[in-house]
Formats: sequence, structure tokens, C-alpha cells
Amino acid sequence: MNFASDNWAGAHPAIAEALAVQSAGFATAYGQSELDRAVERHFCELFEREVAVFFVATGTAANALSMAFLNRPGGVAFGHTNAHMLEDEGGAPEHLTGGARMHPVPGALGRMDARALEAAIHLFPAAFVHAGQPMAVSLTQATEIGTVYSLDDIETIATVCRAHGLPLHMDGARFANALAALGTTPAEMTWKRGVEVLSFGATKNGCWCAEAVVIMDPARAGDMHFLRKRAAHLFSKSRFIAAQFDAYFRDELWLKNARHANEMAARLARTVRNAGGLRLAWEPQANEVFAIMKTETADALKRKEVFFHPWTMPDGSGTHLAPDERLYRFVTSFATTPEEIDRFGEMLG
Repeated sequence: MNFASDNWAGAHPAIAEALAVQSAGFATAYGQSELDRAVERHFCELFEREVAVFFVATGTAANALSMAFLNRPGGVAFGHTNAHMLEDEGGAPEHLTGGARMHPVPGALGRMDARALEAAIHLFPAAFVHAGQPMAVSLTQATEIGTVYSLDDIETIATVCRAHGLPLHMDGARFANALAALGTTPAEMTWKRGVEVLSFGATKNGCWCAEAVVIMDPARAGDMHFLRKRAAHLFSKSRFIAAQFDAYFRDELWLKNARHANEMAARLARTVRNAGGLRLAWEPQANEVFAIMKTETADALKRKEVFFHPWTMPDGSGTHLAPDERLYRFVTSFATTPEEIDRFGEMLG
């Protein structure tokens, strides 16, 4: 029974089939095949405008290349204190930017606070060359703790960015889950709210390895071609990433997968809420559920081969733990079944 992570799940059968189809025959390399071009057009349709799309293999590459694209000399990028780029990417953004820094911004329940962002930006005044200069702001949608920025939240952050002339980047590793949670469109959740660059994730939602950097203004995208090549993410057989996206978007599979994962998380949250000895740390909005339980309970579940992870209590959670308690993360995916969650409930008694 696996709630460790959505990136532990395999590939959706439709994705696997698309890869098998592409394994035969020949196609133009380096992103120039008919399939690559067709998928790029599909991205433009999804976002209701012309966009520039750059396929990469990992979310870390998408985020780090986005920062390299937005970098300035002495650059400082602002992200939530618990953002993936600050805590879980091994210095990749700093490496690919050639030394830009990630500056933490607090905010309750994984969401950056606009006033705290304003204060953080003011720590780097333009006239003070020794501090470096602000280069970008990045928000994570859905957040690292399963919450979601509302459209108004995104616009509020974008307003601060515009006031300081800073581009807004969105880390969309779980983009589809956030989109499904809000019941909105890709355009409404991104450029219509001020997002200029997006790390578009699909691996966590049924693909094998398919991520993309989406630049909302293609006229600005020129350097990204060189940055991606230099970072070794220009795939010669790019059609194998394109094939995944082609199947991912067909018949709205990506949204169906995300809705299912979110529904399974809601079901899991109800199970935790009704169980004795456990409690929700906060209400989930996407496909991650955070529960507080005694360590002995967690150990007993692990002995029954239930997979999940202990987690560090995020800043500003307002949640307190007893000495024998810990926070744990459970993640659902397109592959999670209701039966698994019901069996988990039976284990809890």
C-alpha cells in the first residue's frame, strides 16, 4: 500500500502505449519532429496564446533552467521557505545560474505571504551593490504541503512582482492537481494572473519523465535554447517526451488523473479524520495529506508495508506535536484505488 509519493507510481497505460508506438521507425531529432511540433501547438491551445515550450526530463531541471533564464548578475530569487527549490534540489538552481541565490519568504500553510515578500525584496535595494539584486519570484502550485494558491493569491503576489519589475515563476510540479482543485484553466492560473515562466510538471501525474519550461512570451525565449543545450537537457530523441505529452493531453487524461488523485486524497483525509489516534494537520486541497500520529502507530503501519514519509512541520503551521507524535505525509496518485484507502482505514481500526 503506497502513499510514499506520486513519483513512486508507474506510468499510466496510455503513456506507456504512446512510448511503445514511438519506439519503431524514425523521426527528426532534437525537437524538430512532427510530433514535437504538434505537442508544442497543443500547449499553445491549452494556454490560449502563443507560448514557447522547452521539454526537459526532470522538475529540478525545469526549475533550475527557469532561474537561469531569469537570472541577473548578483541575482536573488524569492521563494517560500519550504519551497522545493530551496530545500530539495541540491543547489541545482544555484549551479545552473552560476551563483544566483534563493532567498526564503515565510507564509502560513506553504503559501508565500505578500507582505513578507515585499519586506524581503526591500532587503536588496538597487543602490546597494554588495547585497545583489532581485531577479525573480517563484511560487509553488500546488504547494509542498498540499495547499493551493487561489487565483486571487497568485494575482496578489504578481502585483508585488510588477511593482518591483520582477518576473513571476510558477513551479508546477503538481500543476494539474492545483488546476483540478481550483476548477480553472491553465491560462487563468498563469499568465492571466501575471505568471511569466512555468515549470510544467507531468511526471507526478502519470508520465514516465516529461516536464517542460513554458515561457509565456515567445519573443523573450531566445536564450533558453542555449541554456537548455548547455545544461544537457536537449534530447536527441525528444519525440519520446513529446509522445508522453501527446497521450497526457489526449481526451484530458491529465485532468482525469489529477481529479482522481485529488479525490483519493479527500477520501484518505476522511479516513484519517474518522480514525482514532490520528488527526489531520490541516485540510488538504490537492493530492497530499498530512497527518499527525504517534510514532508507535506509524511504526506499526510500516510493519504492515504501508509506505509513507515522516515530514518536518512547516513554518507557520500553528500545529503543535506531543512528545510522542510526529507529522507524516501521505500522497495519492492516478494509480491509488479506493480499495487501498479502505484497507488502510481498516488497519487503523
